[in-house]
Amino acid sequence: MPLRSASSASHPLELSLPFTGSWMVQNSPASHVPSHGTDLFGIRYAIDFVAVNARGRSADSRSWRSVLASEKPELFFGFGKAVLAPCDGTVRVIHDGEEDHSARRSQLSLIPYMLKQPSRVRQGPAAVAGNHVIIEDPQSQRFIVLVHLRRGSIRVHTGQRLSSGEILAECGNSGNSTQPHIHLQAMDRLDLDSAQGVPIMFRDFQEQIHSGETAVIWHGVPASSSVVQPVRPAPA
Repeated sequence: MPLRSASSASHPLELSLPFTGSWMVQNSPASHVPSHGTDLFGIRYAIDFVAVNARGRSADSRSWRSVLASEKPELFFGFGKAVLAPCDGTVRVIHDGEEDHSARRSQLSLIPYMLKQPSRVRQGPAAVAGNHVIIEDPQSQRFIVLVHLRRGSIRVHTGQRLSSGEILAECGNSGNSTQPHIHLQAMDRLDLDSAQGVPIMFRDFQEQIHSGETAVIWHGVPASSSVVQPVRPAPA
């Protein structure tokens, strides 16, 4: 298994992956910036992770609803999985109470969802992020946001000091989300309405790219469509 180190410009904020197990990367800033096609709400360098099984699937089964309609979020592997603190820090913002809505894999069911997206943006950050936690990194004084959390699952409180790897909440499907996943971003200020995105990178993970090649990366940004999982830190 090859070892390599990837880099990102502008002194990115280095974090740990906020989960255990295998997750597929989507909308990675390693592939394009803005990663989600917008700079709104500090989202410029955001990244998404979808829990998958050994075959790279986000759910164990498919039905007619997978093709023609919406599905229950509980059908997906990520729903309810632990979301971990990606760094040491202090909890600055908690938002809970947004519902976990139906998941959508079918192109047909995505049409009305996409038509409603401008309306969600006009409603502001809470409608887009859903349930979320914002952590301040004391060293960089940057803010890390984890969004689309499961309603009622947040285990931390404002002002709480965290260590990297502590459980924050569970993965959900609240806010602007088509299926359960973890959305992570870093920002230069606390206010989502005015925040600018900050580049990020991750430490100590295994990445399997689409061709099947696997590498251990000690510092880098995983590519879209790759599957990643945390590994032990590199020896000193």
